[in-house]
Amino acid sequence: MEKITQENFNQKYLDRIEVRQIDHFVCKEMGRQIHRYIKGMSGRKCIMEKFEETLSTLSELEKEEAIARYIDLNRKCISGLDFKVVLARAVANYCDTFDYMMAFINNSEKMQFYLDRILSKYIRFHKVFEKDGKFGIKDHEGEVLVSASYDFLRTCYTYVDDLVTMPIIAQKNGKMGLILPDRHDTVVADFIYDDISLRDEYPYFEAKKGRKRILLDDKGEIV
Repeated sequence: MEKITQENFNQKYLDRIEVRQIDHFVCKEMGRQIHRYIKGMSGRKCIMEKFEETLSTLSELEKEEAIARYIDLNRKCISGLDFKVVLARAVANYCDTFDYMMAFINNSEKMQFYLDRILSKYIRFHKVFEKDGKFGIKDHEGEVLVSASYDFLRTCYTYVDDLVTMPIIAQKNGKMGLILPDRHDTVVADFIYDDISLRDEYPYFEAKKGRKRILLDDKGEIV
C-alpha cells in the first residue's frame, strides 16, 4: 500500500463524490456570476436568457469549458470577483450542517486545493505571440490557435452571449479580413478591406473598402 504523504494526499485520498459535488456547485456559481455580468453590462434580459439557455444544453464539463472561454474573452466579468466567496457558496450548498461547513472552510489545505482547482478550470487565458515580426494566438496550454502570419490581430475572437465563436479581425499584406481561431486559419472574409471594426450588435463587423462601408456577419457575408 502506498504511503500517504502531503504531496499525494489531495490526488489519491480526497472524496471523489465531494470533489464532483463541489465542482458542480462552483460551476453553478460561476454561471450566476456571468449572469450578473451580462445583466450589469447590457441590462437586456434576452441576452441573459440566451446565455443560460445555451449553457443548459451542455454537460458539466462543457459548461466549465464554455464559461472559461467566456471569461477569457470577457475578462471584465471577473473583475473584483473573490474566488474564495465562489468556493464558500459552493461549500455551503454541499454541506448538510453549519458545523460541517465551518470545519470544511477552516481546513486551509482543503480550501487551497479547491481554490487551485477553480483557477485551473476557469482561468485559461489565450496569449498573442510574435514570431519573425508576425503575430499569432496560442491557447492557455500553448497550442497554436492562429499561426504567426499576420501583421495585426484584434487580440482574439469575441463571444456573443449564445457562446458562438466569432471570427478574429486580422491584417495581412496591408489588408484586413476575418479568420477563425480553429488551428487552420480558416478565412471567413477575404483580405480585401481597408479596415474592419467590431460592433456591439448583429451584424458584428463594419468594414471599409475605399469610401464604402460594409456590414459583415459572423460568417463574413455582406448584410
